[in-house]
Amino acid sequence: MTEWVVRPDGGRPEQRACPHAADAGPAPVPRSGVCMECAAQGRTEGRVRLCLTCGHLGCSDSAPGAHATAHYESSGHPLARSTEPGEAWAWCYVDEVFLRPRDGRSPHSA
Repeated sequence: MTEWVVRPDGGRPEQRACPHAADAGPAPVPRSGVCMECAAQGRTEGRVRLCLTCGHLGCSDSAPGAHATAHYESSGHPLARSTEPGEAWAWCYVDEVFLRPRDGRSPHSA
């Protein structure tokens, strides 16, 4: 299980806290291997984010659909992590901070 903490700089100059990080449980099993909303539109987006509440995979904000953010807006699930190899970070939509694994290990192996 990956335990998340706010990055030292908080990802923001305000150095905000994030109480949602403590609520993150075991990494959910992704519902699919791709952003299903993009797939339904005939697109394949490589940069997807995993909702740490339910396992929804949505494309990043740099994709036309920004489906990870849309999932947060419709569900209220606050945390999503990168699924990119070599990237060990998550984002809290509520507190607008970047998180990192407490132990420094990749969440992909957790």
